[in-house]
Amino acid sequence: MYALVESGSITKIFTNPQGFVLNGNQYPADIFYKWTKDEKEAIGIYEVETDSSNKKADEWYINTNESYTFGSGKVTRSWGTATAKAHADTLWTEEDKTDDKIPEGKDVGDVAIEGLKTVLIRTLKSQAAGILQETDWYIIRKADASTAIPSAISTHRAAVRTKCAEMETAITNAADTPALETLYTRNENGERPLGELPELES
Repeated sequence: MYALVESGSITKIFTNPQGFVLNGNQYPADIFYKWTKDEKEAIGIYEVETDSSNKKADEWYINTNESYTFGSGKVTRSWGTATAKAHADTLWTEEDKTDDKIPEGKDVGDVAIEGLKTVLIRTLKSQAAGILQETDWYIIRKADASTAIPSAISTHRAAVRTKCAEMETAITNAADTPALETLYTRNENGERPLGELPELES
């Protein structure tokens, strides 16, 4: 990524090499990789340096729009301070009712905007249901033909439910968004504090 700087101000961002006209001169796209750094900067073309120190994972935070600045002979791409997404649900309030903002069918105390916890727990329950579905046929066969369910299957299904409940509790007890992020952050071994739902061993 490059920027065109004219009279100390950034006037164009090049996300990909492309031809351009500057001061009446036509420059081909290949100057971006054929010219030296000094040659490009002599006409105002600077390679953009990225400062991602403020940029956080979109799953957990709302990042500001990226901005570009020129100073000390370089162009920097950066972000402002990220805002953590709400970890808890936002509920409709009495003030919302007074202002007639509550939609039909909803009332004070109902969920207006779902927080991360609600979304994550719903996803977790869906994952657990998907795993259990793989062995549902044993349950159906038991009901239809009274065929005993193998103990390994019963143990596995119980383990899935138990682990799901433990994971839900961990999510519910997370104090804030950074705490939720920590639960899902994997270490060098690919493990995360939240753990994993047990899969059926083949």
